Amino acid sequence: MPKTLSQKDLPVSSNEKNTDTWSRVLAKLRFIHGEVSFNSWLKHMKLQSAKDGQASFSVPTRFIREWIVSHYVSDICRIWREEDSSVKTVNIVVKSGSSSHDEIITQEHVEALKVTNIPNARQTYSTTTYSNSGLESLDSPLDPRFTFDNFIVGPSNELAHAAAKTVAESEDVIPGSNPLFLYGGVGLGKTHLMQAIAWHIRNNNPERRVIYLSAEKFMYQFIRALRNKNIVSFKEFFRSVDVLMVDDVQFICGKNSTQEEFFHTFNALIDNNRQLIISCDRSPSDLDGIEERIRSRLGWGLATDINSTTFELRLGILLSKVEQMNVRVPKEVLEFLARKISSNIRELEGALNKVIAHSSLIKREITIEGTQQILSDLLRTSERIVTVDDIKQTVAEHCNIRLSDMNSARRARTVARPRQMAMYLSKRLTTHSLPEIGRKFGGRDHTTVIHAVRKIEELCAADNELKNDIELLTRILQN
Repeated sequence: MPKTLSQKDLPVSSNEKNTDTWSRVLAKLRFIHGEVSFNSWLKHMKLQSAKDGQASFSVPTRFIREWIVSHYVSDICRIWREEDSSVKTVNIVVKSGSSSHDEIITQEHVEALKVTNIPNARQTYSTTTYSNSGLESLDSPLDPRFTFDNFIVGPSNELAHAAAKTVAESEDVIPGSNPLFLYGGVGLGKTHLMQAIAWHIRNNNPERRVIYLSAEKFMYQFIRALRNKNIVSFKEFFRSVDVLMVDDVQFICGKNSTQEEFFHTFNALIDNNRQLIISCDRSPSDLDGIEERIRSRLGWGLATDINSTTFELRLGILLSKVEQMNVRVPKEVLEFLARKISSNIRELEGALNKVIAHSSLIKREITIEGTQQILSDLLRTSERIVTVDDIKQTVAEHCNIRLSDMNSARRARTVARPRQMAMYLSKRLTTHSLPEIGRKFGGRDHTTVIHAVRKIEELCAADNELKNDIELLTRILQN
């Protein structure tokens, strides 16, 4: 009697095998990159086939495809080859309605793709080379999040934003704006604006040659060209671009040979009416370790700074980010983060990402208490402990009154208003109760503190000058 085949005795189809392989690859990707990144990007990949040494996937939009190629394709290739060494290439197809677009990515191209710009709709993947130099991109990669549409504008950055957008939208070099020099502290948006300019030009004027790179990479490529005896091609390449964008130019301070080449590149482009856009962590006049002739030329054009962010701007950035991520975070949590983390935007966004990831992994609702626990280390290091005495001293100096006036019985407006400001800030920036604050202002009653807080809140709503004073004092006290 013939033997009856059980389910496990049946041959496994290639489709089932490929599906199982992809499931294992996905599980590893999820573990490596976390739940938030997986849900935002990787879960949208659908396996179409894996045959003849090629794994093919589909994604719903070009944006998702570009992001996956830029950030995850290396891991996808590596992990898939660990599971099935016969696969040599990855093919990602955008399937939206009846249209599709695909691009085969070989293992040999993986490293090149990691340093190549994410293309716009009019570009294809390529590596920029100069003769005899080997396959190495001179560009730095652009982040698709860093566009003008995603840049939140506030009083601290509106001039820099306006200047950047004007330069990006102009087809010709604007007199007085060459070079455009953006400067400010770490994590305030300089790189975002630089890349937004590059994205705008490449999408709207693809015929213009735009190079965006860090000063560190400029130095590395210069040294490499010297070592390979290819300096002529290096010079010709950089002098032939229409727009040269150099990020973090402070990196070349003290590096004399790189400064010399940068100086000549700068002059050649300016003489040929090509646009330069430069970012730095300080103004041209404050750059140490750089030649005077370079410092002078950096100040030729438009230098605009990006100041420390306001509470409203930080809150706006967080609201925009949660909308982009399509996650729900209570507004009181966002306000808490915007108030507590004021040093830079990068740190603020990192804190938000950590809170969201933690909530997603442990399936717990986001609350202020939970946020404080998750970010306890960060909050301890970023938050300065402000005392009532600090506040009294700072406000007295700002308003040009004596410190003793904070405790006196004088009711003249020139004294009473600063005292009310100090009480308001004490309520906002310290953990003291109302009676405790009152006692520290000459033994006043808690009702006096309540009146002061309400009065300043009303005045801030109607008086921008006072509102700006309060914000300035807050930044001084917290930093």
